[in-house]
Amino acid sequence: MLAKQIAQEIGKPQWAVENVIALIDEGNTIPFIARYRKEAHGGMDDTALRTLEERLKYLRSLQQRKEEIISSIESQGKLTEELRSAVLAAKTLSEAEDLYRPYKQKRRTRASIAREKGLEPLALTLFKQEKNGPDPLTEAAGYINPDLGVETPEDALAGASDIIAEVISDSAAVRKELRTLYQKDGVMTAAAAKEEDSVYSGYYEFIQPVGKLAGHQILAVNRGEKEGFLKVKVSVEKEKARLLLERRILKPGTPSEGFVRGAIDDGYDRLLAPSMENEIRADLTAEAAEGAIHNFALNLKPLLMQPPVKGKVTMGLDPGYRMGCKVAVVDGTGKVLDTAVVYPTLGDAKKAEAIQKLTVLIKKHKVEHIAIGNGTASRETENMTAEMLRGCPGVSYMVVNEAGASVYSASKLAAEEFPQFDVNLRSAVSIARRLQDPLAELVKIEPKAIGVGQYQHDMPQKRLEETLDGVVEDCVNAVGVDLNTASPSLLRRVSGLNATIAKNIVTYREENGAYTSRKQILKVPKLGPKAFEQCAGFLRVPESKNVLDHTGVHPESYEGAEKLLSFCGYTLQDVSDGNVADLKKKIAGSGEETLAEKCGIGVMTLRDIVDELQKPGRDPREALPPPIFRTDLLDISDLRPGMKLTGTVRNVVDFGAFVDIGVHQDGLVHISEIANKYIKHPSEVLSVGDTVQVVILDVNEAKKRIALSIKQAG
Repeated sequence: MLAKQIAQEIGKPQWAVENVIALIDEGNTIPFIARYRKEAHGGMDDTALRTLEERLKYLRSLQQRKEEIISSIESQGKLTEELRSAVLAAKTLSEAEDLYRPYKQKRRTRASIAREKGLEPLALTLFKQEKNGPDPLTEAAGYINPDLGVETPEDALAGASDIIAEVISDSAAVRKELRTLYQKDGVMTAAAAKEEDSVYSGYYEFIQPVGKLAGHQILAVNRGEKEGFLKVKVSVEKEKARLLLERRILKPGTPSEGFVRGAIDDGYDRLLAPSMENEIRADLTAEAAEGAIHNFALNLKPLLMQPPVKGKVTMGLDPGYRMGCKVAVVDGTGKVLDTAVVYPTLGDAKKAEAIQKLTVLIKKHKVEHIAIGNGTASRETENMTAEMLRGCPGVSYMVVNEAGASVYSASKLAAEEFPQFDVNLRSAVSIARRLQDPLAELVKIEPKAIGVGQYQHDMPQKRLEETLDGVVEDCVNAVGVDLNTASPSLLRRVSGLNATIAKNIVTYREENGAYTSRKQILKVPKLGPKAFEQCAGFLRVPESKNVLDHTGVHPESYEGAEKLLSFCGYTLQDVSDGNVADLKKKIAGSGEETLAEKCGIGVMTLRDIVDELQKPGRDPREALPPPIFRTDLLDISDLRPGMKLTGTVRNVVDFGAFVDIGVHQDGLVHISEIANKYIKHPSEVLSVGDTVQVVILDVNEAKKRIALSIKQAG
């Protein structure tokens, strides 16, 4: 049942969805399923598999909640077969909760007080609205009871009205219709809550139909309201809501028509309208948050997958004012060679001293690249670096995203890694390493601290962490991890491993020397057969004599890989020597399906094995365009409309993309200036790290705003 529904929703075959559900239930990870069980699901990628997994969790949670609701109503002796069927048929949690609403234990309400006074029979009689029904005031006279506080017929009618208002408000059918009305005709308005300028001034006279609200608008007004700058409301025309309710509830021409109409108005104003507003705003916020989380994930993946700059001696600069600019030089493997602190922002003399000191370090250690953090004082530090490099031919620099570096440098992990350095110098090391291998360094930082999203602190934190952790996991496993150099931070992101096992892997390596085969990790404490199955294919052992240990071929397919090579006239030694260039041609001659069957593997697995054998130990990131290095710096005052420049996409948001064009201040390409065709979201054509050609449209030095266009750059 669930498999069929999910298959329809995500547009995948039911058999594939059933297989994935079974694999998940057996404890397999998404990276493992995506890479090594392709035949079972027809080659879904990790994104589709995670969507499937999330939907499965939601539907199972919904099913569990339905069972709880049915059990609760049944325990009250109020469950009918019709109600049971309605709960089971509910497609969303809100539909199920609407059906449960009349049976929930409530706090004491005006309606419950009226029931305590014995007025429910009166309410039910009048709510029937029978043609020959009683006159409300006459009927109410029979319910006078001073002992219970019902002094007059009017008191009785007031209590009966409260009961009817609550019955209407608790009606699942009423709420469903009203919810649809709010979604179709609802309007969000925002106004200034105080007379002062703020970053929310653009929302001081804001009005937008609910159906046209953008996610960033919802999150912005929410934050503005939370900080006390905005008053926000979602509403529909009362007349439309009243007519909807009267058409469903009111029976014209009956003695109690007027009385029930009054109860409808009271129920809408006092109960339904506030409840619907809260519900619609909660739904809008959830949808906006989900969109923002999705966008964060889209931005995070290319940031993590930026091409590494391997094997180059690198200087990391962590800019600062009062505390100075922290400096760290690391060798091609990330090992710290030297550290220093300079003060280029404290006057010309200090700047000259900084240039002299850094030049000495560059020449001493043969530094090739400089990584500059993009935080406080980075503009001044970049100016100083550009000036310095005029005397250092062959050296270039790049500004790197330093988000989260301070979080890492103050962490327990950084203290364990660099006990000899203070917090500030650890940041400089991290910045240098971010240039050398962004993935290996960024995995040490909590993903939400990396700073390529919008309003991440307003998101549901558990959901945000789950999504971003999934992105990190997918990236790490897509690249593969060197078993003999990887840190515990990197290893714990490998499929099937956790922090404890990752630490044990490193401890075993330190105590016994480098690993010489994949199978050797089975000696690591707490790493059992299931963990080995999940992680082995993602671990690389360059020191192994078996070339398959250098590749993404899973040990379970070693025999199949060797048979494949044999059928094509090759050996593992040929793979080591790089002599299997004609492998695909030979396979084409024999037929993929025939060879796959002979080797005891699937066709998709065979194709993956062939790719790995032709480029053992390859890093998929190396196929991406290299990062842009600079030797000089433009100033914002140098920019003129019409200038063409090359830039790097730093962040992709709902309304456009921010691009680094080498002037310290990122420029904004509005969504309307990205492409010569309609796009719903900038992420359709841009990713973080992309190199783009841009034209300057406008420069506002005072506000430090640069408007750019990609589509006009030709």
